[in-house]
Amino acid sequence: MDRHAGILLHPTSLPGRYGIGDLGPNAHEWLEFLADAGCSLWQMLPLGPTGYGDSPYQTFSSHAGNPNLISPELLADDGLVDPIEPPGLPDEHVDYGRLIPWKQDLLATAYERLLAWPDGHPMMAAFGAFKRRHRDWIPQFATFMALKQAHGLVSWVDWPAEYRDREPEAMAEAEVDLADARDRVAFEQFLFFRQWGGLREAANQRKIRIIGDVPIFVAHDSADVWANRNLFSLGRDGHPTVVAGVPPDYFSETGQLWGNPLYRWAEHRRDGYQWWIKRVRATLGLVDIVRLDHFRGFYDYWEVPAGAETAVKGRWRRGPAGGLLRALRSDLGDLPIIAEDLGGDLGPGVGRLRKRFGLPGMKVTQFAFDSGPGHEFLPHNYDGTNWVAYTGTHDNDTVRAWFEGAAGHEQEYALRYTAAAAEDIHWALLRLTWSSIAAVAIAPLQDFLGLGAEGRMNIPSVLGGNWQWRLEAGAADRDLASRIRMLNETYARLA
Repeated sequence: MDRHAGILLHPTSLPGRYGIGDLGPNAHEWLEFLADAGCSLWQMLPLGPTGYGDSPYQTFSSHAGNPNLISPELLADDGLVDPIEPPGLPDEHVDYGRLIPWKQDLLATAYERLLAWPDGHPMMAAFGAFKRRHRDWIPQFATFMALKQAHGLVSWVDWPAEYRDREPEAMAEAEVDLADARDRVAFEQFLFFRQWGGLREAANQRKIRIIGDVPIFVAHDSADVWANRNLFSLGRDGHPTVVAGVPPDYFSETGQLWGNPLYRWAEHRRDGYQWWIKRVRATLGLVDIVRLDHFRGFYDYWEVPAGAETAVKGRWRRGPAGGLLRALRSDLGDLPIIAEDLGGDLGPGVGRLRKRFGLPGMKVTQFAFDSGPGHEFLPHNYDGTNWVAYTGTHDNDTVRAWFEGAAGHEQEYALRYTAAAAEDIHWALLRLTWSSIAAVAIAPLQDFLGLGAEGRMNIPSVLGGNWQWRLEAGAADRDLASRIRMLNETYARLA
């Protein structure tokens, strides 16, 4: 099996002058960095439009793109806005509270410019073609967002009953009354997909494959749930009756209470999992490989009563297991999927399911040192090459911060195992991960930079302060690219 390497960096973390990383020039420069470093993979988090808490794992749609990622510079290149000065937002982190209204005003300006152009303008023609190509989801999503904006952004369960329940007469009236708002939502999606298409083409030209992310669950406040209530465990008022989470694990002593509505898997089986097939197909239209988040939930999942304060009190329920994966494979062919199979005692069933479909699982080197030489995440215990090895993920601390907070016996064993000094621990774990027999090795950029806790992307089950980290301009320089390239050359992972 060929050996590959990549870097985990969400586009929001890219540097730039406009308050958030986006799909513009800095993203294209990042591709140059990856190519110079000899990496063939760029991994990122979900790309959907984020809601409350700004989490890419809680989006308004599993098909749509995040308007916050639209590049002002590329809008100016298209003539949709005049070149603009930076808005004075911080460079070192994303201030979503200030960014979002500024970006929405900018996109409104672009939409007004579009409306002023004649019908025969190439941009108008491209927009029309985009709406026709995505007519299976754009109208529904545009109506959802237009209604949400019309009702002060509250959740759909708090809308008037005729809109909450999608009564046909009310929906027909909304499509007419909110026609302009719906078209603007569609236009934002057109801009995202236009800019994303250019970035993906640039990646493909450099033989860089993009790894995207499909969360197993979707946000309750989403077009997905609003328009498909029969597929989710909801009460008559639209509120969940049970919600998703995980019991206590590596990340949290009280588990993780995600709060997402759970699926009525029997309903999905009835039509051959068509909702899932469309969802995965849409993601593979954007990226080359999918990381299937919380893979164990397809075998069995943790069901927590709605209203619980933690995820401690729940119960395991059987998932769709091979039925869903067979349906995906039948429709999509070979599955370019990475199974995120982390989190507590998985039991043998999860591993058997993953192996039955030939999906690579995940190993996290940072987790490997707490229980001696028998730990499954230590590279000498890997059972074959069909793994993606990480120093850490977006959900745990950087290597340096992990080491500084680790128990004494864990620190001692990590230094003994890697034959490294404490000040070099991040490069020691990078070398260990890259030298493993895993077919793929990936690390967050923060670990290559040797950052501490200030570089953490997310603390699970904690609201506020997450998803904000940004790369300092110039930090990913030629010297770092050369050092990563040497790592790839040394361990036969060079692109």
